[in-house]
Amino acid sequence: MKRAFIIVLDSCGIGAAPDAAAFGDVGSHTLRRIAASPRFCADTLCRLGLAHIDGQDYLPRTTSPIGAYARLTERSAGKDTTVGHWELAGLISDTPLPTYPDGFPDEVLTAFSAATGRGVLCNRPYSGTQVIADYGEQHLATGDLIVYTSADSVFQIAAHEELVPPEQLYEYCRMARKILQGKHGVGRVIARPFVGTAPHFTRTGNRRDFSLEPPSATLLDMVSTAGQAVWAIGKITDIFAGRGVTRSTLTHSNDEGMSAALEAVETPFEGLCFINLVDFDSQYGHRQDVDGYAAALAAFDRWLPSFLEKMQAEDLLFITADHGCDPGDNHTDHTREYVPLLMVGGGVRPVNLGTLSTFGVVGATVADYLDVPYTGVGESLLRKE
Repeated sequence: MKRAFIIVLDSCGIGAAPDAAAFGDVGSHTLRRIAASPRFCADTLCRLGLAHIDGQDYLPRTTSPIGAYARLTERSAGKDTTVGHWELAGLISDTPLPTYPDGFPDEVLTAFSAATGRGVLCNRPYSGTQVIADYGEQHLATGDLIVYTSADSVFQIAAHEELVPPEQLYEYCRMARKILQGKHGVGRVIARPFVGTAPHFTRTGNRRDFSLEPPSATLLDMVSTAGQAVWAIGKITDIFAGRGVTRSTLTHSNDEGMSAALEAVETPFEGLCFINLVDFDSQYGHRQDVDGYAAALAAFDRWLPSFLEKMQAEDLLFITADHGCDPGDNHTDHTREYVPLLMVGGGVRPVNLGTLSTFGVVGATVADYLDVPYTGVGESLLRKE
Protein backbone atom coordinates (compact mmCIF):
# COMPACT_ATOMS: atom_id res chain seq x y z
CA MET A 1 0.00 0.00 0.00
CA LYS A 2 1.93 3.01 -1.28
CA ARG A 3 1.34 6.39 0.32
CA ALA A 4 2.94 9.77 -0.35
CA PHE A 5 2.90 12.62 2.18
CA ILE A 6 3.72 16.20 1.21
CA ILE A 7 4.25 18.61 4.11
CA VAL A 8 4.45 22.26 3.05
CA LEU A 9 6.22 24.53 5.53
CA ASP A 10 4.31 27.56 4.28
CA SER A 11 6.80 30.33 3.31
CA CYS A 12 10.02 28.58 4.40
CA GLY A 13 12.22 29.85 1.56
CA ILE A 14 15.95 29.08 1.50
CA GLY A 15 17.47 32.02 -0.35
CA ALA A 16 16.75 34.57 -3.05
CA ALA A 17 15.80 33.05 -6.41
CA PRO A 18 17.77 34.07 -9.54
CA ASP A 19 14.96 36.46 -10.53
CA ALA A 20 14.41 37.90 -7.03
CA ALA A 21 15.32 41.41 -8.22
CA ALA A 22 12.23 41.49 -10.44
CA PHE A 23 10.12 40.95 -7.32
CA GLY A 24 11.96 43.41 -5.08
CA ASP A 25 13.46 40.59 -3.04
CA VAL A 26 17.23 40.80 -3.52
CA GLY A 27 18.96 39.28 -0.51
CA SER A 28 15.87 37.59 0.90
CA HIS A 29 16.57 34.39 2.83
CA THR A 30 13.88 33.21 5.21
CA LEU A 31 15.71 30.20 6.64
CA ARG A 32 19.04 31.98 7.15
CA ARG A 33 17.19 34.83 8.86
CA ILE A 34 15.49 32.63 11.43
CA ALA A 35 18.57 30.42 11.88
CA ALA A 36 20.24 33.40 13.59
CA SER A 37 17.58 33.41 16.32
CA PRO A 38 18.40 31.81 19.69
CA ARG A 39 15.05 30.00 19.44
CA PHE A 40 16.01 28.19 16.22
CA CYS A 41 16.58 24.44 16.14
CA ALA A 42 16.45 22.14 13.10
CA ASP A 43 18.28 19.03 14.26
CA THR A 44 15.85 16.55 12.68
CA LEU A 45 15.57 18.48 9.43
CA CYS A 46 19.36 18.68 9.21
CA ARG A 47 19.53 14.93 9.81
CA LEU A 48 17.29 14.53 6.74
CA GLY A 49 19.67 16.69 4.69
CA LEU A 50 18.53 20.32 5.09
CA ALA A 51 22.03 21.58 5.86
CA HIS A 52 23.42 19.87 2.75
CA ILE A 53 21.06 21.60 0.29
CA ASP A 54 22.85 23.96 -2.09
CA GLY A 55 23.54 27.33 -0.48
CA GLN A 56 22.79 26.34 3.14
CA ASP A 57 26.33 26.64 4.51
CA TYR A 58 25.21 28.35 7.73
CA LEU A 59 23.62 25.20 9.20
CA PRO A 60 25.45 22.38 11.04
CA ARG A 61 26.01 19.41 8.75
CA THR A 62 25.73 15.75 9.63
CA THR A 63 28.14 13.21 8.23
CA SER A 64 25.38 10.91 7.01
CA PRO A 65 22.07 12.56 6.04
CA ILE A 66 19.28 10.01 5.78
CA GLY A 67 17.20 11.65 3.05
CA ALA A 68 17.47 12.86 -0.51
CA TYR A 69 17.53 16.65 -0.75
CA ALA A 70 17.34 19.44 -3.33
CA ARG A 71 16.81 23.15 -3.87
CA LEU A 72 13.78 23.96 -6.04
CA THR A 73 13.37 26.97 -8.33
CA GLU A 74 9.90 28.37 -9.05
CA ARG A 75 9.01 28.68 -12.73
CA SER A 76 5.59 30.23 -12.26
CA ALA A 77 5.12 33.98 -12.59
CA GLY A 78 4.59 34.89 -8.96
CA LYS A 79 5.43 34.31 -5.31
CA ASP A 80 1.94 33.52 -4.14
CA THR A 81 0.59 30.62 -2.09
CA THR A 82 -1.75 29.57 -4.87
CA VAL A 83 0.75 29.43 -7.72
CA GLY A 84 3.38 27.86 -5.46
CA HIS A 85 1.12 24.99 -4.46
CA TRP A 86 -0.19 24.58 -7.99
CA GLU A 87 3.37 24.25 -9.26
CA LEU A 88 4.18 21.66 -6.58
CA ALA A 89 1.23 19.76 -8.06
CA GLY A 90 2.52 20.10 -11.61
CA LEU A 91 0.77 23.22 -12.90
CA ILE A 92 2.80 26.21 -14.11
CA SER A 93 1.21 29.67 -14.01
CA ASP A 94 2.79 31.58 -16.92
CA THR A 95 0.79 34.78 -16.40
CA PRO A 96 0.96 36.65 -13.10
CA LEU A 97 -2.27 36.72 -11.15
CA PRO A 98 -3.68 40.29 -10.91
CA THR A 99 -2.63 42.51 -8.02
CA TYR A 100 -4.14 45.80 -6.87
CA PRO A 101 -1.59 48.22 -5.40
CA ASP A 102 -4.15 51.04 -5.69
CA GLY A 103 -7.13 49.04 -4.45
CA PHE A 104 -9.92 47.32 -6.37
CA PRO A 105 -11.79 49.17 -9.13
CA ASP A 106 -15.34 50.44 -8.73
CA GLU A 107 -16.73 47.71 -10.99
CA VAL A 108 -15.57 45.06 -8.50
CA LEU A 109 -16.67 46.89 -5.34
CA THR A 110 -20.05 47.91 -6.77
CA ALA A 111 -20.83 44.29 -7.67
CA PHE A 112 -19.59 43.09 -4.28
CA SER A 113 -21.71 45.59 -2.33
CA ALA A 114 -24.76 44.74 -4.43
CA ALA A 115 -24.28 41.04 -3.66
CA THR A 116 -23.67 41.44 0.09
CA GLY A 117 -25.86 44.45 0.82
CA ARG A 118 -22.96 46.01 2.74
CA GLY A 119 -20.57 48.86 2.05
CA VAL A 120 -16.80 48.64 1.87
CA LEU A 121 -14.06 50.18 4.04
CA CYS A 122 -10.35 50.63 3.29
CA ASN A 123 -9.85 49.11 -0.18
CA ARG A 124 -6.07 49.34 -0.36
CA PRO A 125 -3.01 47.26 0.51
CA TYR A 126 -2.77 46.95 4.28
CA SER A 127 -1.31 44.92 7.11
CA GLY A 128 -3.91 42.44 8.32
CA THR A 129 -3.46 43.34 11.98
CA GLN A 130 -3.25 47.09 11.37
CA VAL A 131 -6.34 47.19 9.18
CA ILE A 132 -8.60 45.96 11.97
CA ALA A 133 -6.98 48.39 14.40
CA ASP A 134 -7.64 51.28 12.02
CA TYR A 135 -11.08 50.29 10.68
CA GLY A 136 -12.53 47.92 13.30
CA GLU A 137 -14.60 50.52 15.16
CA GLN A 138 -15.99 51.99 11.93
CA HIS A 139 -16.88 48.49 10.76
CA LEU A 140 -18.84 47.83 13.96
CA ALA A 141 -20.58 51.20 13.75
CA THR A 142 -21.61 50.96 10.09
CA GLY A 143 -21.75 47.25 9.28
CA ASP A 144 -19.50 47.90 6.27
CA LEU A 145 -16.98 45.17 5.46
CA ILE A 146 -13.23 45.80 5.65
CA VAL A 147 -11.81 44.94 2.22
CA TYR A 148 -8.09 45.10 1.65
CA THR A 149 -5.29 43.51 -0.35
CA SER A 150 -1.49 43.12 -0.25
CA ALA A 151 1.35 42.71 -2.71
CA ASP A 152 -0.12 39.26 -3.40
CA SER A 153 -3.11 38.47 -5.58
CA VAL A 154 -5.69 38.52 -2.78
CA PHE A 155 -9.08 40.05 -1.94
CA GLN A 156 -9.31 39.96 1.86
CA ILE A 157 -12.47 40.57 3.85
CA ALA A 158 -12.23 41.29 7.57
CA ALA A 159 -15.32 41.27 9.80
CA HIS A 160 -16.01 41.04 13.53
CA GLU A 161 -17.44 37.65 14.47
CA GLU A 162 -20.18 39.16 16.66
CA LEU A 163 -21.41 41.31 13.77
CA VAL A 164 -20.75 38.89 10.92
CA PRO A 165 -20.54 35.24 12.05
CA PRO A 166 -17.82 33.24 10.24
CA GLU A 167 -20.28 31.24 8.15
CA GLN A 168 -21.84 34.48 6.87
CA LEU A 169 -18.37 35.88 6.14
CA TYR A 170 -17.57 32.72 4.17
CA GLU A 171 -20.72 33.25 2.13
CA TYR A 172 -19.60 36.81 1.37
CA CYS A 173 -16.28 35.36 0.24
CA ARG A 174 -18.07 32.95 -2.08
CA MET A 175 -19.94 35.91 -3.55
CA ALA A 176 -16.65 37.74 -4.09
CA ARG A 177 -15.12 34.63 -5.65
CA LYS A 178 -17.88 34.53 -8.26
CA ILE A 179 -17.26 38.21 -9.09
CA LEU A 180 -13.47 37.93 -9.18
CA GLN A 181 -13.03 35.97 -12.39
CA GLY A 182 -11.44 36.71 -15.76
CA LYS A 183 -9.24 39.81 -15.70
CA HIS A 184 -9.99 40.24 -12.00
CA GLY A 185 -9.37 36.59 -11.17
CA VAL A 186 -7.28 37.02 -8.01
CA GLY A 187 -5.56 33.97 -6.64
CA ARG A 188 -7.45 33.95 -3.35
CA VAL A 189 -10.38 35.51 -1.59
CA ILE A 190 -9.60 35.31 2.12
CA ALA A 191 -11.97 35.50 5.09
CA ARG A 192 -10.31 37.32 8.02
CA PRO A 193 -12.61 37.13 11.08
CA PHE A 194 -11.66 39.04 14.22
CA VAL A 195 -12.95 39.56 17.75
CA GLY A 196 -12.45 41.90 20.71
CA THR A 197 -12.97 45.56 21.41
CA ALA A 198 -10.92 48.59 20.39
CA PRO A 199 -8.02 48.97 20.70
CA HIS A 200 -7.55 45.25 21.30
CA PHE A 201 -9.04 43.62 18.21
CA THR A 202 -7.44 40.26 17.38
CA ARG A 203 -7.80 37.92 14.41
CA THR A 204 -9.21 34.46 15.10
CA GLY A 205 -8.27 31.07 13.72
CA ASN A 206 -11.38 30.96 11.51
CA ARG A 207 -9.60 32.17 8.40
CA ARG A 208 -10.68 30.53 5.14
CA ASP A 209 -9.18 30.83 1.66
CA PHE A 210 -11.31 30.63 -1.49
CA SER A 211 -8.94 30.08 -4.39
CA LEU A 212 -9.31 30.43 -8.10
CA GLU A 213 -9.98 27.02 -9.60
CA PRO A 214 -6.87 25.54 -11.26
CA PRO A 215 -7.13 26.04 -15.04
CA SER A 216 -6.03 22.48 -15.81
CA ALA A 217 -5.45 19.16 -14.10
CA THR A 218 -3.14 18.97 -11.09
CA LEU A 219 -1.57 16.06 -9.23
CA LEU A 220 -4.64 15.94 -7.00
CA ASP A 221 -6.93 15.37 -10.00
CA MET A 222 -4.59 12.73 -11.39
CA VAL A 223 -4.35 10.74 -8.15
CA SER A 224 -8.09 10.82 -7.43
CA THR A 225 -8.95 9.98 -11.07
CA ALA A 226 -6.75 6.91 -10.70
CA GLY A 227 -9.00 5.79 -7.85
CA GLN A 228 -6.64 6.63 -5.02
CA ALA A 229 -7.21 8.86 -1.99
CA VAL A 230 -6.25 12.53 -1.80
CA TRP A 231 -6.36 13.63 1.83
CA ALA A 232 -6.02 17.42 2.15
CA ILE A 233 -4.97 18.86 5.52
CA GLY A 234 -4.95 22.57 6.36
CA LYS A 235 -5.80 25.01 3.58
CA ILE A 236 -4.99 22.57 0.74
CA THR A 237 -8.68 22.09 -0.09
CA ASP A 238 -9.13 25.85 -0.34
CA ILE A 239 -5.99 26.35 -2.46
CA PHE A 240 -7.20 23.81 -5.04
CA ALA A 241 -10.87 24.87 -4.81
CA GLY A 242 -11.68 21.33 -3.66
CA ARG A 243 -10.61 19.82 -6.99
CA GLY A 244 -9.35 16.26 -6.72
CA VAL A 245 -9.75 16.10 -2.93
CA THR A 246 -11.40 12.96 -1.53
CA ARG A 247 -11.00 13.77 2.17
CA SER A 248 -10.42 17.13 3.85
CA THR A 249 -9.32 18.16 7.33
CA LEU A 250 -9.41 21.91 7.93
CA THR A 251 -7.06 23.23 10.60
CA HIS A 252 -6.50 26.52 12.43
CA SER A 253 -2.83 26.24 13.43
CA ASN A 254 0.39 24.31 12.93
CA ASP A 255 -0.40 22.26 16.03
CA GLU A 256 -3.74 21.17 14.57
CA GLY A 257 -2.05 20.43 11.24
CA MET A 258 0.63 18.28 12.84
CA SER A 259 -1.99 16.43 14.89
CA ALA A 260 -3.99 15.75 11.72
CA ALA A 261 -0.85 14.55 9.96
CA LEU A 262 -0.27 11.99 12.72
CA GLU A 263 -3.86 10.82 12.35
CA ALA A 264 -3.31 10.42 8.61
CA VAL A 265 -0.08 8.43 8.91
CA GLU A 266 -1.82 6.07 11.35
CA THR A 267 -4.83 5.59 9.03
CA PRO A 268 -4.75 2.96 6.26
CA PHE A 269 -5.24 4.45 2.78
CA GLU A 270 -3.61 4.36 -0.63
CA GLY A 271 -2.64 7.60 -2.32
CA LEU A 272 -1.62 11.13 -1.33
CA CYS A 273 -1.83 13.17 1.85
CA PHE A 274 -1.09 16.86 1.19
CA ILE A 275 -0.50 19.01 4.30
CA ASN A 276 -0.05 22.76 4.69
CA LEU A 277 1.31 24.27 7.92
CA VAL A 278 0.29 27.91 7.63
CA ASP A 279 1.51 29.52 10.86
CA PHE A 280 5.05 30.06 9.56
CA ASP A 281 3.61 32.47 6.98
CA SER A 282 0.52 33.98 8.58
CA GLN A 283 1.67 34.27 12.18
CA TYR A 284 5.36 34.99 11.79
CA GLY A 285 6.55 35.77 8.25
CA HIS A 286 4.03 38.48 7.45
CA ARG A 287 4.30 39.86 10.97
CA GLN A 288 8.09 40.18 10.76
CA ASP A 289 8.54 37.99 13.84
CA VAL A 290 11.94 36.34 13.46
CA ASP A 291 12.01 34.68 16.87
CA GLY A 292 8.42 33.46 16.57
CA TYR A 293 9.18 31.94 13.17
CA ALA A 294 12.31 30.27 14.55
CA ALA A 295 10.38 28.84 17.51
CA ALA A 296 7.65 27.51 15.21
CA LEU A 297 10.21 25.73 13.04
CA ALA A 298 11.87 24.31 16.16
CA ALA A 299 8.46 23.01 17.31
CA PHE A 300 7.95 21.30 13.94
CA ASP A 301 11.45 19.84 14.15
CA ARG A 302 10.71 18.40 17.61
CA TRP A 303 7.44 16.93 16.32
CA LEU A 304 8.87 15.42 13.13
CA PRO A 305 10.42 12.27 14.73
CA SER A 306 6.96 11.21 15.94
CA PHE A 307 5.76 11.26 12.32
CA LEU A 308 8.85 9.48 10.97
CA GLU A 309 8.46 6.72 13.56
CA LYS A 310 4.91 6.00 12.39
CA MET A 311 5.73 5.83 8.68
CA GLN A 312 5.25 2.45 7.02
CA ALA A 313 7.77 0.71 4.74
CA GLU A 314 6.07 1.96 1.57
CA ASP A 315 5.47 5.52 2.77
CA LEU A 316 7.33 8.38 1.06
CA LEU A 317 7.57 11.79 2.73
CA PHE A 318 8.29 15.12 1.03
CA ILE A 319 9.00 18.26 3.07
CA THR A 320 9.03 21.48 1.06
CA ALA A 321 7.65 25.05 0.85
CA ASP A 322 5.63 27.20 -1.55
CA HIS A 323 7.56 30.55 -1.48
CA GLY A 324 9.47 32.65 1.04
CA CYS A 325 8.35 35.27 3.56
CA ASP A 326 11.56 36.65 5.05
CA PRO A 327 10.56 38.00 8.48
CA GLY A 328 13.54 40.32 8.71
CA ASP A 329 13.49 42.14 5.38
CA ASN A 330 12.05 45.58 4.62
CA HIS A 331 8.47 44.55 3.82
CA THR A 332 5.75 42.20 5.09
CA ASP A 333 5.02 40.41 1.82
CA HIS A 334 6.09 37.06 0.39
CA THR A 335 9.60 36.77 -1.02
CA ARG A 336 10.75 35.15 -4.26
CA GLU A 337 13.02 32.38 -3.01
CA TYR A 338 14.23 28.88 -3.67
CA VAL A 339 12.43 26.28 -1.53
CA PRO A 340 13.82 23.13 0.09
CA LEU A 341 12.93 19.59 -0.80
CA LEU A 342 13.61 16.73 1.60
CA MET A 343 12.57 13.18 0.68
CA VAL A 344 12.69 10.20 3.02
CA GLY A 345 11.18 6.71 3.03
CA GLY A 346 9.94 4.55 0.19
CA GLY A 347 13.40 3.14 -0.43
CA VAL A 348 14.87 6.59 -1.26
CA ARG A 349 18.67 6.74 -1.01
CA PRO A 350 20.45 9.72 0.58
CA VAL A 351 21.73 11.93 -2.23
CA ASN A 352 22.11 15.59 -3.16
CA LEU A 353 19.80 16.16 -6.12
CA GLY A 354 21.20 19.67 -6.63
CA THR A 355 19.25 22.74 -7.75
CA LEU A 356 16.21 21.84 -9.84
CA SER A 357 14.28 23.99 -12.31
CA THR A 358 10.70 23.62 -11.07
CA PHE A 359 8.63 22.82 -8.00
CA GLY A 360 6.82 20.40 -10.31
CA VAL A 361 9.35 17.65 -9.60
CA VAL A 362 7.34 17.00 -6.43
CA GLY A 363 4.15 16.23 -8.35
CA ALA A 364 6.03 14.17 -10.92
CA THR A 365 7.76 12.11 -8.24
CA VAL A 366 4.56 11.48 -6.29
CA ALA A 367 2.74 10.34 -9.43
CA ASP A 368 5.63 8.08 -10.38
CA TYR A 369 5.75 6.55 -6.92
CA LEU A 370 1.98 5.94 -6.84
CA ASP A 371 1.98 4.59 -10.41
CA VAL A 372 -0.42 7.33 -11.52
CA PRO A 373 -0.42 8.76 -15.09
CA TYR A 374 1.07 12.27 -14.93
CA THR A 375 0.60 15.14 -17.38
CA GLY A 376 2.09 17.97 -15.31
CA VAL A 377 5.43 19.73 -15.44
CA GLY A 378 8.60 18.22 -14.00
CA GLU A 379 10.41 14.91 -14.07
CA SER A 380 10.34 12.22 -11.40
CA LEU A 381 13.32 12.20 -9.06
CA LEU A 382 13.03 8.46 -8.47
CA ARG A 383 15.23 7.90 -11.50
CA LYS A 384 17.93 10.20 -10.12
CA GLU A 385 18.16 9.40 -6.42
